[in-house]
Amino acid sequence: MAHFIVLLGPPGAGKGTQAATICEALEIPHISSGELFREHLAKQTELGKLADGYIRCGQLVPDEITVRMVGDRLKQPDCANGALLDGFPRTIPQAQALDDLLARMGAQVEMVISLEVPPEILVERLSGRWSCPNCGRVYHEKNNPPQRSGVCDRDGTLLIQRLDDRPETVWQRIEVYLSRTQPLVEYYRQKGILVNVDGARSIEEVRQSILSILAGVR
Repeated sequence: MAHFIVLLGPPGAGKGTQAATICEALEIPHISSGELFREHLAKQTELGKLADGYIRCGQLVPDEITVRMVGDRLKQPDCANGALLDGFPRTIPQAQALDDLLARMGAQVEMVISLEVPPEILVERLSGRWSCPNCGRVYHEKNNPPQRSGVCDRDGTLLIQRLDDRPETVWQRIEVYLSRTQPLVEYYRQKGILVNVDGARSIEEVRQSILSILAGVR
């Protein structure tokens, strides 16, 4: 049986880390909508060119283009046993389009895992991140601080904070996510396939919870 899982969670919830756990446990690929867009744009595919036209004008890429990108990816051989979808769907129309895509493949979304983390913890996690502009190494002032404050351990470069990791920007990102995603959460809850996971705990605690959940779908 193919396992198609959707992973939901606001910025800073630890989706990237836990996605690796899910993919390893079920032996399925991780499909990130963000990575799909970057790949199509870099390769200047037909869909990439269409998306680029909207992006350059500061407009949202229409669902039709995003859905086609995801649909093309799901048809690849490595998705024969399923896939973990991250960053898609973001809206109810996209969720309905995904249902239609999978139905045509004789499959369906089996489970939706939602990482739940209070906004104040998300802000602490994200606004504490600093990175080296030279080597790209990322630090956290509380959870993973450099040996010398404000300086990269690897090459001594002064650390910087990305604009989207500043507290005021982080709050905005979280508010946008919650406003757009709450209807989607309710959509999957009504289908009876939503599983909430407390993402405020340590990485290992969250990992163990997810593994316990996945034990029932293997």
